[in-house]
Amino acid sequence: MNASPAGADLLDTFDRPLRSLRVSVTDRCNLRCRYCMPEDEYAWLPRETLLSFEEINQLVEIFTEFGVDKVRLTGGEPLLRRDLPTLIRLLKRQTAIRDVALTTNGILLDEQAESLRDAGLDRITVSLDTLKPDKFRNLTKRDTFDRVLQGIAYVKTAGLTGLKIDTVAIKGFNDDELVELIEYGKSVDGEVRFIEYMDVGGANDWGLEKVVSQAEILVKFRQAYGSVEPVRENSSAPARRYRLPDGTTFGIIPSTTTPFCATCDRSRLTADGMWYLCLYARHGFDLREPLRMNDDATLRDCIRSGWQQRVDRGAEDRKALESSSGRGQFIQIDELRQDPHLEMHARGG
Repeated sequence: MNASPAGADLLDTFDRPLRSLRVSVTDRCNLRCRYCMPEDEYAWLPRETLLSFEEINQLVEIFTEFGVDKVRLTGGEPLLRRDLPTLIRLLKRQTAIRDVALTTNGILLDEQAESLRDAGLDRITVSLDTLKPDKFRNLTKRDTFDRVLQGIAYVKTAGLTGLKIDTVAIKGFNDDELVELIEYGKSVDGEVRFIEYMDVGGANDWGLEKVVSQAEILVKFRQAYGSVEPVRENSSAPARRYRLPDGTTFGIIPSTTTPFCATCDRSRLTADGMWYLCLYARHGFDLREPLRMNDDATLRDCIRSGWQQRVDRGAEDRKALESSSGRGQFIQIDELRQDPHLEMHARGG
């Protein structure tokens, strides 16, 4: 086991450091995307269990003692959490945190972009899976396509930088729009990242035949643009980045066909204080109880020992099931309804 004092890198059993923390501020969402939370109703986290901004900030500060220097705010839809800029301001006061990012579906961005900028948000990612209003409605069960595009436009207007656009590539749904999405990204100064459809959760009707692989995406772009060159960089980020002949860059997150478990330095904190070491983890650590008991020693011991004993390679384990034809739904719907923490939207996707 790797020993690591506070202030030094904390390494797991595969020598992966703890650097990136995804913080879910709510499990609620104003969309019902079929790859994430397609059901109309879910078992929601009790409101009284949700961490306050001050509690989140306190936990993040303890995480920084073990190497965390990047925080991404997620949901559900994080902009549903009232006064979110307050949390961003708190986090930005921590000198150990060098990057505070946000992932959103964009619906409320036109109302909040300026306040997010004023709070000091470093980067923003907006999810957009199609440029067709009818497809958007079919995917999300909502008529808010125009609000999303308006929100993305407000990113530039408000002076926010580092815009990325996340697109889940699904065969038979949007695989005919990938080039169009690249061109849209150019128009809004955003880098598009294509995400292979992942089999987390159980309500999303995932199937391997619906995955548009990294290899297939690259073939489409070489046919459309000619050469596609990899961007050489030293990064633990999940996206593999590429450059088109005109200098445009884009990313692919090949979690399904080429998992990045070997370099994964991220963990997830739910809105009610459960800490998960992997998106595929069945069990997490309750940090809320020791936090509310003001037991910082127990918190530090839990984080230290939890990460040092981390063996999670969830995406690789799921991929290994392909050879045995055992890669079906990750978790059955009935089980999800009994434990909301097993839902992808509760642990930050």
